Amino acid sequence: MAVFNGENIRFSFSQLGSAFGKAVTPTPLENGRILTYDATLAEKLGLTDADIKSDTFRALLSAEQPLAGRTPFAMKYTGHQFGQYNPELGDGRGVLLGEWRDDTGTLWDWHLKGAGKTPYSRHGDGRAVLRSTLREYLASAAMRGLDIPTTQALAMATSDTPVMRERIETAATLLRITESHVRFGHFEYLFYSQQHDALHTLADYVIARHFPELADAEKPYAALLQEIVERTAEMIAKWQAVGFNHGVMNTDNMSILSQTFDYGPYAFLDDFNPSNICNHTDYTGRYAFNQQPAIGLWNLSALGYAFTPLLDSEVINDILGGYEQHLQVAYSKAMRDKLGLPDAQQGDSRLFNALFALLETNRADYTLFFRRLSEIESDLLVTAQTLSQFSELIADTDSLSEWLSEYHQRVHHLDSHARLQCMQATNPRFILRNYLAQQAIDAAEQGDMQPTHDLITVLSAPFDAHPSLAHLAQRPADEDKDLTLSCSS
Repeated sequence: MAVFNGENIRFSFSQLGSAFGKAVTPTPLENGRILTYDATLAEKLGLTDADIKSDTFRALLSAEQPLAGRTPFAMKYTGHQFGQYNPELGDGRGVLLGEWRDDTGTLWDWHLKGAGKTPYSRHGDGRAVLRSTLREYLASAAMRGLDIPTTQALAMATSDTPVMRERIETAATLLRITESHVRFGHFEYLFYSQQHDALHTLADYVIARHFPELADAEKPYAALLQEIVERTAEMIAKWQAVGFNHGVMNTDNMSILSQTFDYGPYAFLDDFNPSNICNHTDYTGRYAFNQQPAIGLWNLSALGYAFTPLLDSEVINDILGGYEQHLQVAYSKAMRDKLGLPDAQQGDSRLFNALFALLETNRADYTLFFRRLSEIESDLLVTAQTLSQFSELIADTDSLSEWLSEYHQRVHHLDSHARLQCMQATNPRFILRNYLAQQAIDAAEQGDMQPTHDLITVLSAPFDAHPSLAHLAQRPADEDKDLTLSCSS
């Protein structure tokens, strides 16, 4: 259809030069067909239902034909994986198709994952499987519903192409949409390979395309790094507040726009365990839930080092020095919202810490506790009825009663309706638990997409009741909790 060949398509990144990647002809899927798509995102991009269901779009999604007749582009980057620099990275199973301009003038990268081998595939086959593709599709919807910065998934295709992993699986593709696919690792690659002119080109490109307001700053590169530091701090604060564990925070998985990027062995906390490790290949716990704020700074420091041809080290260190305070302010605000506290007061940190200790000691379900608390009127907080509502979550009723009394003292003077309204808009009823994602994957592999559609319904509006799908908000059975996954997930 003409819509996929029009004036609203650009190729600005691939035109930066050979230092930034290589043109690649994708390897088509066998009998590729659309499995599911995000109608809300399609509408935002200006695409109709007919556009998405057209054979042209199916062929695009199945890697059979490029966007607007232009050869796709595999981006070259490097990065630190589990703290070690790896110079061999790049788009090993994905290609940048081009940039789509929506009706507001915003440019969106279209990136096809699972499109076959590229020059950066190393020993891989360049394929994605239905399992991992569906996990990213679901996670993108979940994070968007929670208002956490994220890449988005427009559509995914399945096929008859077999792929060998631990077993024979079905090859799939995912069309990932975001304003930029530039990673920390893009800057690291150009720095470590001493392509400093190209490093300047990349910084100028990022400013011109994504932060044009910074071009007039006294020190545009300093302003750019400052923006990345602050946005990253805010993103990670949101992760911590909602209980999201990324699982593999390598620098090549860090977005220059501070969006949650490259979903692999992620998890939303079931029982509150600050040292939760969701990636079973993370033997040292480097990317445990409670390590994410510190790793955010480590990754930003790696990016800052790559900025040394652009900025003096003192300027870089000053900017990095503001990370922790910015994260703490953002996190404190998020936690106050979860407890319905409109302002900060002395003693709030003690209230928070006592709650975290209570949740950890009792292995209480993080999401269910906060959601249940968000439905209790202030004058009922210290009643036996309230204690009974938490009986399945917290066994230590004496400690719970003590904390509820302290919390009551903090909120009793507030308007109860306003408090609950704030809390219910902050504490989700539904999250993407790993066992729910696995159930959807198992069904999809048998050709049943209804569990996926049900999950998308609740994840797109996770604060709403959805009474017909209330079972998706239930506390998981013990055997369904804390499932760990590998990077290939």
